[in-house]
Amino acid sequence: MTVTILNHSLVKHKLTNIRKKDTKTRDFYQNVSEIAGLMAYEISRDFPLRKVEIETPICKSEQYELAQDVVIVPILRAGLGMVDGIRGMIPTAKVGFIGLYRNEETLEPVEYYAKFPDTMPNSIVLLVDPMLATGGSAIAAVDMLKKRGCKDIRYVGLVGAPQGVEAMQKAHPDVDIYLASLDEKLNENGYIVPGLGDCGDRLFGTK
Repeated sequence: MTVTILNHSLVKHKLTNIRKKDTKTRDFYQNVSEIAGLMAYEISRDFPLRKVEIETPICKSEQYELAQDVVIVPILRAGLGMVDGIRGMIPTAKVGFIGLYRNEETLEPVEYYAKFPDTMPNSIVLLVDPMLATGGSAIAAVDMLKKRGCKDIRYVGLVGAPQGVEAMQKAHPDVDIYLASLDEKLNENGYIVPGLGDCGDRLFGTK
């Protein structure tokens, strides 16, 4: 498994915008979406291709197209903010959904919703969630995807904490991780530092 931190000037610039506490909902959502699109461009560099014969206005020609379906799977609800940006780069991508909540007694993630295309086992699956904090939700989501036969899973997030990355590496060493930033740590309340606050609330204006 590899951990890739996207070293891109525009990604860093837009990440600064969403870290600012006074960034409003519209600008926050737009920047999250744009970062996701930039990340999709980088992540897709090694997607497998197949040759196809097409006809241009001039002649027949042998060209290339993606060899596998791409499925974007956001973890509800914050992951939804990244979907449009990725689909802007890969408009043929299908979308699945995973809903998780944390059991207040066991603190373990519990599945409450799951809906996927039937092409999952043979697709490149981009599991998207802006925050990789403890790693609990991401690990549970990958477990769900693997139970449904997924073999090529890539985690795509905005900011991560070392604890979350380490937990993911231990639980799913075959899943590549892509982040816009690897932040310093988790605080005593489980928030990423410096982080960007509660991404779901900031995306949808619920606080």
